[in-house]
Amino acid sequence: MDSQTLAAQTAETPHGHEGEHPPFLRHHFESVPQQREAATFGMWLFLLTEIMFFGGLFCAYLIYRNWYYPAFVAGSHTLHIWAGTTNTTVLIISSFTMAMGVHAAETRMRKSLVTWCILTIILGCAFLGIKAYEWHDEWVEQHVPGLNFSPESFLHGSEAYPDDKLPLDMAEKTQVYYSLYFAMTGMHALHMIIGVSLLTLLVIRAYGGAYTTGHVNPVENFGLYWHFVDIVWIFLFPLLYLISRHQ
Repeated sequence: MDSQTLAAQTAETPHGHEGEHPPFLRHHFESVPQQREAATFGMWLFLLTEIMFFGGLFCAYLIYRNWYYPAFVAGSHTLHIWAGTTNTTVLIISSFTMAMGVHAAETRMRKSLVTWCILTIILGCAFLGIKAYEWHDEWVEQHVPGLNFSPESFLHGSEAYPDDKLPLDMAEKTQVYYSLYFAMTGMHALHMIIGVSLLTLLVIRAYGGAYTTGHVNPVENFGLYWHFVDIVWIFLFPLLYLISRHQ
């Protein structure tokens, strides 16, 4: 094969010229749009598995709530409504800052991308800090099943909710509520920790200009993940914190 034939075949091959092959394009993709579609599709598949996972927790919660409703009401009334409301507000704001970060990446504004992502990290850490305070308070109040739990506080009710007085057998069922509470909020917090860690890596790379040269798919996909975690909390807040508050 002569040099002219080899050159002609190279010209016909997609991205055969080095200048036409972006550095972020993986070797097993023919084009940037194909890589972007595959990555986005993979992210949506991942989020689908997350929906099924949290859906199982929600189903278990609804079943046990129907069985032991008085115990769930009493357990819910021990949570700090201000903490749940604050965390809800924090996550809603963080969704806005993350959306602005995606916009900054799409418009190739490196400083704005870094700024918005750092604000999102700060809000995520604020959420985790408030949640850690709540967990510590539950430990002090002996509401941690299997480690530090006492049903005595539910035998007498409280000044704010005198109707929360429960018989001993139902007071013990509050462990079911707290088991689901710690499982659901714990898994959500784990997803938040993972999100903050990944976002920190994105900020480091974004500072070097990685996502403001046309390759914004990682930022967009992470934005989907962050919004999903925020939506999960939007469901957790009323289910765990607002049981019979109107009474």
